[in-house]
Amino acid sequence: MIKIIEHKKIWFSISIIIIVIGFLFVSIRGLNIGIDFQGGTEITMNFGHEFNKADVDNIIYKYNPDAITTTANNGTELDIKATNFSTEKTNEMIKEIESTFNLSSDALVSQNEIGPSIGQQLTKGAIIALSIAVICMLIYVAIRFEFAYGISAIIALAHDALITISIYAIFNIPVNTPFIAAILTVIGYSVNDTIVIFDRIRENRKKMKGESFDSIANKSLSQTMSRSINTTLTTLTTIVAMYIFVPSIRDFAFPLIIGIVSGGCSSIFIATPVWCVIKNRKSAKKIKKA
Repeated sequence: MIKIIEHKKIWFSISIIIIVIGFLFVSIRGLNIGIDFQGGTEITMNFGHEFNKADVDNIIYKYNPDAITTTANNGTELDIKATNFSTEKTNEMIKEIESTFNLSSDALVSQNEIGPSIGQQLTKGAIIALSIAVICMLIYVAIRFEFAYGISAIIALAHDALITISIYAIFNIPVNTPFIAAILTVIGYSVNDTIVIFDRIRENRKKMKGESFDSIANKSLSQTMSRSINTTLTTLTTIVAMYIFVPSIRDFAFPLIIGIVSGGCSSIFIATPVWCVIKNRKSAKKIKKA
């Protein structure tokens, strides 16, 4: 039987260290908020053929070194996102790209200015969506199992979100709307994996009456470990392939990769040990009262 619960301090410490480092970066440098929330300029250009992205990036970075570029439509289109991009500089950059690569005047597919007010609305909507998702998860798990399971699942979900934010802060990756969509997806994936383990714990509690909560949890984790690992690896393989071969969805795929790894780990090393801590404390209080 695998001993997971006995080493819970190690698992908790690893997560806390990553989160603390991430939030140190947030306090020192701040989170890199993308134009979807902060406002800025979004440009799409159609080259009509495959092109050397590095050469185009050299031109773009000359006008705005903070710009983010991604290819789309089988490598024939370029999406440019940047904050603090004046109309004059934008027009000069487009003209230079068109002249350097001999593009026609209709190469510019779209040029949009995203105002700060739209960014504020997106931020408010994202917070509401995350709050509703977390509350619904808590209610569902609490009704299906018991309140201790619900609290453990919510702590694991918070862990997944904080780990993902910490990675973004450490590597200064822009946070845009695909990040929020990915976080919501990860929450659903993570709680599903956690419920599988909790369901086995509930079954084993009936079979292992008189055993400690730690023993029941270790037994349940041993029985579901291979399933959890296989599910995580299968999902991760698909998402990594999407990240590599479909550049247009990398803003969505990258936080998914982080979240799926974190979610697979949190179900085993965070949610279940937290459940044991809660149950052991409740049991100790009952004994003291008795």
